[in-house]
Amino acid sequence: MRRRLRTALVVALAPLLAVAGLLVARPAAAAALTQVTGFGANPTNLRMYAYVPDRVAARPALLLLVHYCSGSAAALAGGNGRDFITAADRYGYVVVLPEATRTEKCFDVSSPQALRRDGGGDSTGIMSMVGWARARYDVDPARIVVSGFSSGAMMANVLAAQYPDVFSAASAFSGVPAGCFATTNGSLWNSVCSGGNLIKPAQQWADQARAMYPGYTGGYPRMQLWHGTTDATLAYPNFGEEIKQWTALHGLGPNPASTDRPQSSWTRTRYGATGTRATVEGVSIAGAGHVLPQAGQLAYAISFLGLDVTTTPSSPASPSTPASPSTPVAACTAAASVSAWNTGLTANLTVTNTGAAPIDGWSLGFTLPAGQTITGGWNATYAPASGTVTARNVAHNATIPPGGSTTVGFQATHSGDTGAPAGFTLNGGACRSS
Repeated sequence: MRRRLRTALVVALAPLLAVAGLLVARPAAAAALTQVTGFGANPTNLRMYAYVPDRVAARPALLLLVHYCSGSAAALAGGNGRDFITAADRYGYVVVLPEATRTEKCFDVSSPQALRRDGGGDSTGIMSMVGWARARYDVDPARIVVSGFSSGAMMANVLAAQYPDVFSAASAFSGVPAGCFATTNGSLWNSVCSGGNLIKPAQQWADQARAMYPGYTGGYPRMQLWHGTTDATLAYPNFGEEIKQWTALHGLGPNPASTDRPQSSWTRTRYGATGTRATVEGVSIAGAGHVLPQAGQLAYAISFLGLDVTTTPSSPASPSTPASPSTPVAACTAAASVSAWNTGLTANLTVTNTGAAPIDGWSLGFTLPAGQTITGGWNATYAPASGTVTARNVAHNATIPPGGSTTVGFQATHSGDTGAPAGFTLNGGACRSS
């Protein structure tokens, strides 16, 4: 990676790096960033760190948090990723932070090995870390998400393309499309891409991402993208190319479902849905450079990634003590109706809270018949698109009162089996059919 990128990032990130030691200053009894060794295949000699809150939720979410060039796990956890750590204490999710060890402290998103699933690059070692944490903390497989900054944002794009069956959502701050940084000469730097001069049709970007996991026919993670308009390190046109790639991967057109301004300098576009957890979301920040986030951004990312779901914490856990699953928390009934044609169908799902307390924030699990793949939905977000699916509430239907119901739905393709979904669970508790 070129020296000028490293130098630019060190200067720009200096104020953030200065607070990198904050986690070290915690009292000894509190949760702290901990290095993990022996986590599995690690062909590029990455380091793994984990942040496990004092009280881990039952079936917690897992956030993979990836640092910028010249950075480290500790600098990210104590600096511009700190709000993610604070939120982990509140919501009980586990954070895994990979750390690059090559001289530039950048992640490889350029080599042929790095740009294919299980190819022996950095992503291979990172996925070993994810697998280790999934097993150790009984992670909810439908709530594995990734976020990163600069080099880490590029890696977030790559991981979401290579492992769409693992990650349900991603949030990338100042990145480029998956595959944009590809090189064949051994360099980890692509000046055409960094300068914003690699412009392709949306379908070509999507095909480049699909080539990282050949033969995969399922859905892709929801994607949130952030970029400053004056970014001089990874130029602003990369933002538009990222949006092209991820809308095409989701089968969406170029026109947003909504456009708004959450803050005066922000322009937010949402594609596929208009709620907090849209299918694809892009936030352009006027006048901002390469270093993100700015004030308040991570709160939006935390909500988009679904990390702000309130759960009942289990007993304290540590890297050597897995969290124990708890008793299911919801009593419910569920009903499904399907209308099918040729190779398509729509399904409406109604879930009723039969308990005595309101349900504030919900996830509805179910299994699709073989050959069905969700292509779009309403009143919920869905991931993955086939097999065992989890639908999560949007802002307007987050609460189901006692005796109340909510109806959600989706459109899907099918290969012949037009049966209704089955095996419904609500927040981990089995629902009776109605």
